[in-house]
Amino acid sequence: MSESNVPLPVPDVPLNFVPAKEGEVLKIGPMTLRIMEDGSRTDLASRLAFTVPLDEQFTAVSTYDVLFANLLDNRLGSVELIVPPHTAGPPAHWHEMHDETFLVTQGTIRFHVPVTPSNPTEKIIDAKAGDYVTVPTRSPHTFSNPTGEESRFFNTFTPAFYINYFKLLSNLEKEAGGFGPELNKKAMAHFATLPIPG
Repeated sequence: MSESNVPLPVPDVPLNFVPAKEGEVLKIGPMTLRIMEDGSRTDLASRLAFTVPLDEQFTAVSTYDVLFANLLDNRLGSVELIVPPHTAGPPAHWHEMHDETFLVTQGTIRFHVPVTPSNPTEKIIDAKAGDYVTVPTRSPHTFSNPTGEESRFFNTFTPAFYINYFKLLSNLEKEAGGFGPELNKKAMAHFATLPIPG
């Protein structure tokens, strides 16, 4: 058998199943958040069956290795967020280091796109069940539920480190005995997320 016809070994990596009533649940103000993937099961670096060859210019542990490993670690996080009727979301903001997606699964989620140099007036998008929104890095946004009915959405984060923002915010809320925009901004500051001034 020639080298090009050698079959690759079948990987032995388990999938992760989160039943509908499981996952870590956090309260954030009036909203309920269920963590479905915190990134710990999307660490490709530890599962690679090969090593990256280094040029002679690199040391045994190079910057390239560190950057490469970071790109492969905690690649995806996901949550389900339950938003009660007439509930505002976080202060308008943008993320410097991660992308997000939103799949509305129940009700309506209103996305607010604040005024920017290319957007002279606030833009409103009412996403209904089945609608999908992608928020790339550095895209200003926030959301709310302006309706009289509960809404839900499935939210992803790439990379997954932003899951820890929700954990921090939930803990800060417990310590402060309340919830508000300033608490939210304080938590955002730890996760490369900047509020819109004003």
